[in-house]
Amino acid sequence: MSIAASIENILRPRLPLATNCLIPLHRAISVFFPTQRVFLPRLLSSSASSSVSTTIQDDAQSVETEEDSSVPAASGRSLIDVNPPRGTRDFLPEDMRLRNWLFQNFREVSRLLSFEEVDFPVLESEALFIRKGGEEITHQLYNFEDKGGRRVVLRPEITPSLARLVLKQGKSASLPLKWFTIGQCWRYERMTRGRRREHYQWNMDIIGLSEVRAEAELIHAIVLFFERLGITSSDVGIKVSSRKVLQAMLRRHSVPESLFAEVCVIVDKLGKITIAEIEKELISAGVSFEAVNGIIGVLSIKSISQLEGFLGSDGEAVVDLNNLFFYLLNIMATLNVKSLVGKLFDKAFDREGKLRAICGGGRYDRLFSTFGSDDIPACGFGFGDAVIVELLKEKGLLPDLSRQVDDIVFPLDEELGGMASKIVSSLRRKGRSVDLVEDKRLKWVFKHAERSKADRLILVGNAELEKGVVRVKILATREEYDVNIDELVSSP
Repeated sequence: MSIAASIENILRPRLPLATNCLIPLHRAISVFFPTQRVFLPRLLSSSASSSVSTTIQDDAQSVETEEDSSVPAASGRSLIDVNPPRGTRDFLPEDMRLRNWLFQNFREVSRLLSFEEVDFPVLESEALFIRKGGEEITHQLYNFEDKGGRRVVLRPEITPSLARLVLKQGKSASLPLKWFTIGQCWRYERMTRGRRREHYQWNMDIIGLSEVRAEAELIHAIVLFFERLGITSSDVGIKVSSRKVLQAMLRRHSVPESLFAEVCVIVDKLGKITIAEIEKELISAGVSFEAVNGIIGVLSIKSISQLEGFLGSDGEAVVDLNNLFFYLLNIMATLNVKSLVGKLFDKAFDREGKLRAICGGGRYDRLFSTFGSDDIPACGFGFGDAVIVELLKEKGLLPDLSRQVDDIVFPLDEELGGMASKIVSSLRRKGRSVDLVEDKRLKWVFKHAERSKADRLILVGNAELEKGVVRVKILATREEYDVNIDELVSSP
């Protein structure tokens, strides 16, 4: 694919802290109604457990499902609402396995690009997020007054917290900084597929680097992440933006610099509202008809050659784009995913258009001055946890993350619990995942081993212990044999 052919939406600029591209991404899960459960253990008699070999024949093929009895709420009492607050989620074990897998991939990509991990409190000062008055985010805050009379907020996004930490470091911070974090964010907003009121977000940011190789690094990170998950250029695309294009167009039409931020907000709505509505909002903001026509015209640009026709080949925006492609073509030649990338970064999207933006970001060079400091060049992206999971589902790319246990140890008599515990302790010290099961029927144990994807079932019986052995069943092959206890706990 040629450079010109890969360019999409050059104009769309990133505002400092523009929020609608840092898309909260959430995996929607079905409501879980827990019930209290009681299991009635049935102990095997000592005669029945005198030899494991007589009972091991009850394998998983003959396991009977035991029905659990549900216990209703106590008479006269009403059960509390067992659902989490609207727009939030519980994470059952299977959900946590998926979340941890996703986060591990976030962290590994960050490590590969030599980013360092940081974190911030979920509870922040309200003033950190209301400096951009009038933006949508100010109406979506979970904000309140604490018991000390301080106005606080559950953070709706990561970047202001990062900026606060950079300012706190002061001159001790050695620029450029390459930081990443995975944090929880909160917004009170209308929920749709892939958007909830709380979400986890992976942020990667480069502070103190004005050259476009910072954007190239961030795009590289996103491409690497997609590649690790099996997502290709036929599944997703990356749209980009250049605020310098818009700045040049506004200067050409003598639009006051003070209107730049508002124009960025309006232009960033492209795709959400019609061109006619964008024109109307620009005129309402005080932009001249001539300038509006110029802005609308540049929105349709699809190649650098077209952009050069508007701004000239030596324009700063054109030079930046060419420099960015110099970096990206080298990166993409290595990755062999050339068609995945456009120009300066704006957001990643699924090509079928079924989902919200997968991630989004850009430059926020002017953010630090809103906090009373000198401006510092900065750029970054936010990548949430829900839309990407929805995309993986659509493409059949979700990994098999079922629970897996190395060993299940089961004493056949209550009196053997002490020896079973010693075996379990020794195996765990060797790094094996071991579940000790007691007071259950053997059929239940086999079913439990099947659910847990256990490698081995270790049965501790009286007759075997007299010979210093335990009975081991390899669950994948159904092979079973006696193993000396000392050998069991000493082997890898």
